Amino acid sequence: MAEPEVEIKGTTFTISVIHLIDNDLEHIKQVLEKKMAQAPKFFATAPVIVNVSLVDEPIDFSALRTAINATGFVMIGVTGTRDSEQKQLCHSASIPVLIAGRDVEPKPIETSQEANIGQPPKVVRGQVRSGQQVYAKNCDLVVLGSVSNGAEIIADGSIHVYGALRGRAIAGANGQTDCIICCQNLQAELVSVAGHYQLSENLQPMWQQACCIELRERQLTFVPLN
Repeated sequence: MAEPEVEIKGTTFTISVIHLIDNDLEHIKQVLEKKMAQAPKFFATAPVIVNVSLVDEPIDFSALRTAINATGFVMIGVTGTRDSEQKQLCHSASIPVLIAGRDVEPKPIETSQEANIGQPPKVVRGQVRSGQQVYAKNCDLVVLGSVSNGAEIIADGSIHVYGALRGRAIAGANGQTDCIICCQNLQAELVSVAGHYQLSENLQPMWQQACCIELRERQLTFVPLN
């Protein structure tokens, strides 16, 4: 009888990154609890990576993980460690240390400005229905129709929806900050560009309007199209 095999395959997941500015665990917990209350169905048990590159003070990584997990998020790793001592503290707490793609010196052909040259967009004709997920790897995504509530569209590049955008739209999934989201009718549950997101309650000024969403100085900006 043949022994069962275990396959290990590379794939892509959308994972949020929490950027810390200090080691105040109580404040971090309060902020995450507020986010969780805004969209509990979306964030419950959502995996997160913590970027600690801006924190100068010592960090208790075990306590940090406990505080984050207590809010309903699940901390799966740390990135942005400054030195071997921080890495060793993470290892001692059994917390993986991750290296973000942009922290690695890229080859010229892989720079963000060149990554999508010659790559045709992924085109979806018709409606993206509730429960469906569409992912455009290393290219833009064009939807010639609408996106339903409960659907999710993800692209490493930009997203263009020639209809109503009601579900979740995640552009720049690989961290590319110059991506945009354009739609004819904004009614989204969540929009995100390079990990920076806004929920539906923050979209009301542009609700049911045609607009373009882009990232400027680490903030999502909404530009009317008519």
